[in-house]
Amino acid sequence: MSPIDWRRDGAVAIVVMQKDDNTMNIDFVDGMFDVLDAILEDKDMTAVVITSGNKKNWSIGLDMNWLGTLIAENDVALLKRFMLRIDDMFKKILLYPLPVIAAINGHAFGSGAILSCACDFRFMKADKGYFCFPEIDLGIPFMPGQLAFCQKAIPVQKFQELLLTGKRAGAKELEACQAILKACADEAELFQEAIGFARSLHKKRGIFGEMKKRHNQPMVTKLENEDSKYIDSMAVLISD
Repeated sequence: MSPIDWRRDGAVAIVVMQKDDNTMNIDFVDGMFDVLDAILEDKDMTAVVITSGNKKNWSIGLDMNWLGTLIAENDVALLKRFMLRIDDMFKKILLYPLPVIAAINGHAFGSGAILSCACDFRFMKADKGYFCFPEIDLGIPFMPGQLAFCQKAIPVQKFQELLLTGKRAGAKELEACQAILKACADEAELFQEAIGFARSLHKKRGIFGEMKKRHNQPMVTKLENEDSKYIDSMAVLISD
């Protein structure tokens, strides 16, 4: 089974992450590219909603077991390719010519939380699930490009708090600081609100894509020019 699939809901493409806890490895990232490319080929699609088939977890970040195997086997080439590829996934969403909405129906941790920040808009259910950047406790520093686009999603003071403490934030807290558009009571309301909002964004691809490009280009430039320096030098883990 593919780690990611999609279906049509009228003119809205519903992207479903369906890999256990939706941890990210090279297959997950390649699957996201395949799905986003397929959606663009369907000219009837006007918006994208990304959600999880796992009601507990939206995405809990990197596949640490898979990464641990790469490190144990000293497969530096694949590790570097993966780190560059995951940045390419974020760039793909930042420049995607359709509105991309995260319908966060479970925990969003680490790279899962970062993925939601790459999206244009976020909704989250309030009854279950936390949003968290645990990298501070895992010894995994953010890349410059990731820092940049997370700050377009989360107000800078709140982002600094989440980044440097590793605390877990619920939907109500994120709604209060406008990191998400709405904290929804439950999953039913989450999908109603997120898909309803997606349907309201019936914009032409050309202007929407160009607007995102001009708005997000400084972040994309950091992804392209600065992150690669850290990846090439393998400065991706801090042990002390």
